[in-house]
Amino acid sequence: MSSDTSPTDPAAGQDPCCGTAEAATAAGACCAPAAKTESIADDAGCCGPAAESGALGASCCGPATTVSAVEFLPTPAARPALTTDGRPEDLPVVVIGAGPVGLAAAAHLHEQGVPFLVLEAGDQVGASVRQWSHVGLFSPWRYDIDPAARRLLDAAGWAAPHDDGLPTGGQLVEDYLQPLAKLPAIAAHLRFHAPVAAISRVGADRVRTAGRADLPFVIRLADGTELTAAAIVDASGTWRTPNPLGANGLPAHGEPENADLIDHALPDVLGGDRDAHAGKHTIVVGSGHSAANTLLDLARLAETAPGTRITWAVRGESASRAFGGEDADELPARGALGSGLHTLVDTGQVTLVTGFGVHTVRRSADGIELVAADGRTLTGDRVVSATGFRPDHSIAGELRLDLDPILGCTRTLADLIDPNEHSCGTVAPHGYRELGQPEPNYYAVGMKSYGRAPTFLMATGYEQVRSIAAALAGDFDAADDVQLDLPETGVCSSNLVAENASRQIAARFGLTPDVPILLATTTMDLLPTAASTSDAVRAAADKIGLDQQVALQIAALTEQPGALPSVAGLISLTSSAGGSCCA
Repeated sequence: MSSDTSPTDPAAGQDPCCGTAEAATAAGACCAPAAKTESIADDAGCCGPAAESGALGASCCGPATTVSAVEFLPTPAARPALTTDGRPEDLPVVVIGAGPVGLAAAAHLHEQGVPFLVLEAGDQVGASVRQWSHVGLFSPWRYDIDPAARRLLDAAGWAAPHDDGLPTGGQLVEDYLQPLAKLPAIAAHLRFHAPVAAISRVGADRVRTAGRADLPFVIRLADGTELTAAAIVDASGTWRTPNPLGANGLPAHGEPENADLIDHALPDVLGGDRDAHAGKHTIVVGSGHSAANTLLDLARLAETAPGTRITWAVRGESASRAFGGEDADELPARGALGSGLHTLVDTGQVTLVTGFGVHTVRRSADGIELVAADGRTLTGDRVVSATGFRPDHSIAGELRLDLDPILGCTRTLADLIDPNEHSCGTVAPHGYRELGQPEPNYYAVGMKSYGRAPTFLMATGYEQVRSIAAALAGDFDAADDVQLDLPETGVCSSNLVAENASRQIAARFGLTPDVPILLATTTMDLLPTAASTSDAVRAAADKIGLDQQVALQIAALTEQPGALPSVAGLISLTSSAGGSCCA
């Protein structure tokens, strides 16, 4: 309702109001006293009926006013009183999560001159990445660093890593995220120990439509503290919400009770988690990247820890997709890792059990027992649940989200990222339009934006937040100009890992860079018909004209002359070397 039709005009010098009558009452701020009385009596959305106010798309008494910018509201004993002395343009964009994509969002918002605040649940940046710090990325550094973040770091005199290097998760944090977070432009707007419990709109639940887009967001933290925002960029990821062991998507019976014997994806079996797996029988459940990496690491562990046994359980009747043998599998990394897994299975290093859908988990005298729906059992000392991840949208329960019923991402994005059709390198460029929701100015980005699809790349997330930051700044030409440099055989190719390892080993032995890979691939070809792995290595050395003792050392990845080569060592020299393609 405009001022010329409103039954009550604001008194001179008094601020207009906006919001529900309940909020107006709590704040004690709404137009003239008579207008406030009428507003409250009519359960209005402003100074007149909510429906009329909503039809106009703005405050009936004048510009909308909202809660104060950036300031944390007091932790409520019951329900906090909100103030109304700010405007939407004065409020920050709140970024949830200080991982690679969250910090990239901060860098782009800084460049756009948009105020922001980053909320991190942990006590340091990259908290989730640190959980898989031992894992190598398939993407080289040039794709792992956000352009806006690089500009900020370069201006501060940062010593950038070599573009073609392949970092581990730990190096990504130490060499990139930590220096970025320490820059004044970021550090002043970064808050730790701030887990988000819920998001809504000030004074409105999910049902209310009138004036909704003009209301600021309210973010409630786990301790009850509340703050307000003009927009939300949720980069909280999916690491903390892994899929359960249960074959039907539900936790298996007994799974929560035996959680102490179950590791989730990517345990550091060669480092911090070695004692839990060395000399033990580990059952790995799953057929994706996480399972592949863990199986390869366990095979390495078995070479130095006698008694280490490995069982690999997959739900399907065949492991062909994990081996990369099907034409429909367009994910290059899966095919590459799969060839290594095939070798481990063929040589007996890993026992493969197919068609095993976990129904029940129970503790046994020997450790842990998995029971399939058909009654078969597997018993081991420990289980690694590498069954993937899923998004948790519960904090946005009072927001209006339109999610794809299969993947749990936006409906528009679903067709672009369907893992049955796309690899991480073939996903089409997308930005704020594809990530938009019916709830204006709320965006889930990064791994969370992909829902249950496993093909996310950091470089894709960086372009997502660049587009969103431009849109929030009002530069829609830049926001719509979405581009990605993701060569299908580059970013997402495990060949990069093999090439990097080959260069390092070749330099150690004074060879040309192609020799280690040639030795590995030739040995793999000869392995099925050789009496032993060492015989296959010797035969391969003769075939390519390399000294046999040098070949044995290369195959075993050890400096000790005459050491017997390992299957896992050979795999690490081929394109099947481990790493998380879409990390």
